[in-house]
Amino acid sequence: MNHPVVALLDPFHPAIVEIIRKMLPDGWELSIATDQTDAARATTLQKADIALVMATKMGAELFGQAPRLRFIQKMGAGVDNIDLDHCRNAAIAVARLGAGNAIQVAEHAMMMILAASRQLVAFDQRVRGGHWDKEAARGVIHHIHGKTVGILGFGAIGRRLARILTGFETTVIYNDLLAAPAELENELGVRRVGFEDLLAASDIISLHVPLTDRTRGMIGPNEFAAMKPNLVLVNCARGGIVDERALTQALRDGRLLGAGLDVFGSEPPGDSQLFTFQNAVFSPHCAGATLNNFSKIAARAIANAEAFLGGRALPLDDIVIDPRALT
Repeated sequence: MNHPVVALLDPFHPAIVEIIRKMLPDGWELSIATDQTDAARATTLQKADIALVMATKMGAELFGQAPRLRFIQKMGAGVDNIDLDHCRNAAIAVARLGAGNAIQVAEHAMMMILAASRQLVAFDQRVRGGHWDKEAARGVIHHIHGKTVGILGFGAIGRRLARILTGFETTVIYNDLLAAPAELENELGVRRVGFEDLLAASDIISLHVPLTDRTRGMIGPNEFAAMKPNLVLVNCARGGIVDERALTQALRDGRLLGAGLDVFGSEPPGDSQLFTFQNAVFSPHCAGATLNNFSKIAARAIANAEAFLGGRALPLDDIVIDPRALT
């Protein structure tokens, strides 16, 4: 293969495209989708050997337009937008970037916890509108010092959030299928509890689990009913984990102090009922998307592509599918 072609299917900012372009090895070509239509993405993939993918859904129709595709690099950790069964059958390698944006997502979750607890968006809008509601604010906003924070999913992001929270003198509990090492629990001052216990004990819950059959819809009506009143819920993981109708009802009933969502079940979410609540804060699935982190992300992605095309081993934590191991 003389000149590998790298496809970019997502609407990356020009600054991000330039970072990727500068990191490509000599002779590699970049093929960029001109828009977000299926036709434009299919055209971009026709001669691609490699695809660098963020949120684009890689399904059967797109794969049918990519006869040369050999390697897909997800520019993040979650691969729920890629048809992995097709990749296995077609011997297309898939890699992820585990913990590549753990710091960035944890910071974003912390920001949302504070913004929702302090009703920041609502009072920002009030001040911009000429209102000075100091005493109204005093009657509804909360600080987080001394609160119990429940972290659902204690991988790289959950652990980074726990580290940030040490400065706020909160009590941190977590739930995960696997217990963290005892030394880490002692260092961070955290304690593993059951799922139901986390729901019942937490003043704030931050979600950091992958989207799987087990986690889809795991925060629904029954879970909201089991939570403390005036809870803050933050989701910087995947939208399908939270039943958005149940969240809407919990906000409407006044059960929650606030909510912060970086992700939605359908993205973009359209005219969601959630947008009617002033005690909720939203962002466009950008928790891990910081400009000053992307050079590291791009470097890892290109290094993985080079390793695969060169017949070298991929980092174990990054491998999702390696057809070389299946032969």
